[in-house]
Amino acid sequence: MKKIPFFKMNGSGNDFIIINNQENVVENLIDIPIREFVKKVCTRGMSVGADGLILIEKDDEADFRWRFYNNDGGEVEMCGNGSRCAARFAYLNKLAPLEMSFLTLAGTIKAQITGLNSVKVQLTQPKDYRENIELDGIELKASFINTGVPHIVYFVDSVEGIDLRNIGAKTRYHKEFEPEGTNVNFAEIIDESNIQLRTYERGVEDETLACGTGATASALVAILQNRAKSPVKVHTKSKKILTIYADVENGAIGNVFLEGDAMLTYIGTMIEEAYNY
Repeated sequence: MKKIPFFKMNGSGNDFIIINNQENVVENLIDIPIREFVKKVCTRGMSVGADGLILIEKDDEADFRWRFYNNDGGEVEMCGNGSRCAARFAYLNKLAPLEMSFLTLAGTIKAQITGLNSVKVQLTQPKDYRENIELDGIELKASFINTGVPHIVYFVDSVEGIDLRNIGAKTRYHKEFEPEGTNVNFAEIIDESNIQLRTYERGVEDETLACGTGATASALVAILQNRAKSPVKVHTKSKKILTIYADVENGAIGNVFLEGDAMLTYIGTMIEEAYNY
């Protein structure tokens, strides 16, 4: 029987399957394309179920490298909540020390274990900030920033009253962001230190309980628009709080950190029935 050990972890409710693939266990055992494997094992009800899958692999310069996949099987550059879980996974499996670095498609990420199940990561330099974007068919004014992956931020009076799936899907697939699309955040300013957030995630194609890069994007846009000051506590759909730190001076952003929980839910072993169905 073919067996693939894995950890099930979540960052603020954003959940992931994480596999130590340093010995190419996945490629050696599965007989379907990696994209299909990811879609199968991330399907809730039929298999393990998750928002995404992370492969931890060897790297010559960093402590490790990752391959990150959304649950639709698409590989993406970065995931803030996933990065914290990957760091804690590497530490628990003695693949990296308390302070570590790892390579992503968005660049090298630095991480530090700050508590029993909390991790602080330094994200790559944000880019492509734009504000007051008008999108055909959508009444809300948008801001855009790339925090490793693309994000639209809408500031709204109440995140509970928003038609998230409708506006989220229209924005995610809008011609303005073709061909890759964008993630979509709805942010409610509580005060200069706190934001309430809901996120429609590209690749998941629905709302997730939390999005680390989305929380970072929303906090940075709020700081740039003088709606908030660092550090900013972002209150997610899961009720967990993500804290974003950033230096912003004369519109220039530097030293962006994301801190939050990285919870180990369970340790398991997949057999072929997890992905051959």
